[in-house]
Amino acid sequence: MRQRAVVFGAAGQLGSELVRELGRRGYETAAWDRHHLDITDHRAVEKAVAALDTGVVFNCAAYNQVDVAEQEPLAALQVNALAVRNLALACRQIDALLVHFSTDYVFDGATSRPYAEDAPTHPLSAYAVSKLAGELYAQAYLDRPLLVRTCGVFGPGGRHTARGNFVELMLRLAGSGRPIRVVADHVASPTYAPWLAARTVELAERGHRGVFHIGGGTPIAWFDFARMIFEAAGLRPELTATNEREYRTAARRPKYSALSNAKMEAAGIAPMPPLRQALEDYFAQRNASGGVSGSPA
Repeated sequence: MRQRAVVFGAAGQLGSELVRELGRRGYETAAWDRHHLDITDHRAVEKAVAALDTGVVFNCAAYNQVDVAEQEPLAALQVNALAVRNLALACRQIDALLVHFSTDYVFDGATSRPYAEDAPTHPLSAYAVSKLAGELYAQAYLDRPLLVRTCGVFGPGGRHTARGNFVELMLRLAGSGRPIRVVADHVASPTYAPWLAARTVELAERGHRGVFHIGGGTPIAWFDFARMIFEAAGLRPELTATNEREYRTAARRPKYSALSNAKMEAAGIAPMPPLRQALEDYFAQRNASGGVSGSPA
């Protein structure tokens, strides 16, 4: 009998890769996006999960408008926290594993080395608070959820989502012909969605539970990542560095939020390949689907 899985947020760049990865591994997968099921509706969630009688539920759905959340914190809490409670309760009723994705933004960035799973959390924004609350709800209602914190996710599916990703943003800006300014004083570990999906499923299948970090493996300033993107795409736009003081945003963000993958690797999961290799794969897939490296088509 084939294993069954449910993916919420399946239309996003991570959700779509999870559906693909699960299919490769022979799962019978139900893929839901927000247009088909509202995870803030606890009765709808309970009914859907119970009807599918699944063994594992992956939650990729999220409210990720970081700056907008400062004006509508309740909307962020409903999706990123209370909806996770709905999923946890539904999983508890049928004894299913909940795999929930969280964020590097649960940290405050007051460090200079990649964060381990046991580092103290200190969210700096409404969005970050809502994501940490989602973790707490999963842990409150389930004995052994799998919580995966990740960082700066980008994948081929970002071409087709409303918010896109950092790679697509840089390509759009390059196409405009105007000078591009990117912060050089914020460091993260951008994460390639297909590799994140594969390692997450591997953790779940091997029986690992608790909090795990799966970041891109390369701490890098956003300015340097932008430069790497343009090199991989064969573009030479006018790119200059800026900083947090010059580039103000409504929400505070951690200045250093790279994640350590040491726990994941100690669990026997393959390390993340180099970031440049991720970009090469990204553009290969992008071009194969009709995009052109130097164009955000």
